[in-house]
Amino acid sequence: MTNLTGHEIRLRSRPVGMPTAENFEYAKAAVADPKDGEVLVRNIWMSVDPYMRGRMVDRESYVPPFQIGQALQGGAIGQVIAAGKGATLQVGDYVSHMLGWREYAVVGPMAMPQKIDPKLAPIQSFLGALGMPGMTAYAGLFRIASFKPTDTVFVSAASGAVGSVVCQLAKAQGAYVVGSAGSDEKCQWLVKEAGIDHAINYRKEADLDSAVRKAFPKGIDVYFENVGGKHLEAALNSMRVFGRIAMCGMIEQYNNTAPAPGPWNIIMTIPKSLRIEGFVVSNHYDLLPKFYQEMGKLIAEGKMKWQESVTDGLQNAPNAFLGLFKGENFGKALVRIGPDKAV
Repeated sequence: MTNLTGHEIRLRSRPVGMPTAENFEYAKAAVADPKDGEVLVRNIWMSVDPYMRGRMVDRESYVPPFQIGQALQGGAIGQVIAAGKGATLQVGDYVSHMLGWREYAVVGPMAMPQKIDPKLAPIQSFLGALGMPGMTAYAGLFRIASFKPTDTVFVSAASGAVGSVVCQLAKAQGAYVVGSAGSDEKCQWLVKEAGIDHAINYRKEADLDSAVRKAFPKGIDVYFENVGGKHLEAALNSMRVFGRIAMCGMIEQYNNTAPAPGPWNIIMTIPKSLRIEGFVVSNHYDLLPKFYQEMGKLIAEGKMKWQESVTDGLQNAPNAFLGLFKGENFGKALVRIGPDKAV
């Protein structure tokens, strides 16, 4: 049907510590025809996310590990160019799915396809604020952290794809919100555009604990954890009694080659009666209708903004991924695979 040849990014070897370009392979791949119930999608955008680092390790987790010699996977947005018999999607439809890292994808039910409406927002936003990162922020704040408008909220990696949405969701409810980020530019955006009360440039703070204490003279009710390490220690010291910590990610530890020491002050969870809960967004998609309702309202009111860091070309996707661990991205890290030209 198609006789197409595309390219894909494969895992060449498993990284030890920080991944390098040598762990990836840019290779040609034949494009299969869609079978019954499947569609062939030309990918336009793909996402790179910190959680993908965990899938490069051969261990059991909530998602299977990437396999050496095979294409990596992740969120992508594309357009259907061919459909097998009985497919629910049609040629011309825009769809989000989990077969990124390639130019063409044969998408069936296992790839979690979802039709998207390009009239609602730019299609790449369904990989960011309106996609998995935004949904992560919503579930983590409202369900895991049991957020209330009267809470004081601290968000690490606050200018990132997840953190920036957390900040604005909490601020829209009238909460006092402080975020940390790794540059003055990111901190200025958080205050001036995202509208939070204060931003901490953690790279400039010799004593992060003191900076957090100063920002929260009455303590922290909710901490949304994306970083770990010194951020978690500082948050624990400033948490109020009955505070809640939503454990979304700990990017500071993803490339460790030896076990990292636990926070020295974890004992503070006892006298402060703290609740710490880790979560994976895929367990909370029952909240999707409420998420879209809230995000739609905030976007219409101009109360939800986001940043994107765009890398052009599938061959450059590994560099975009590596940049996540160096703080090079500002907002959602995306790779533009091809042009958005309607079928």
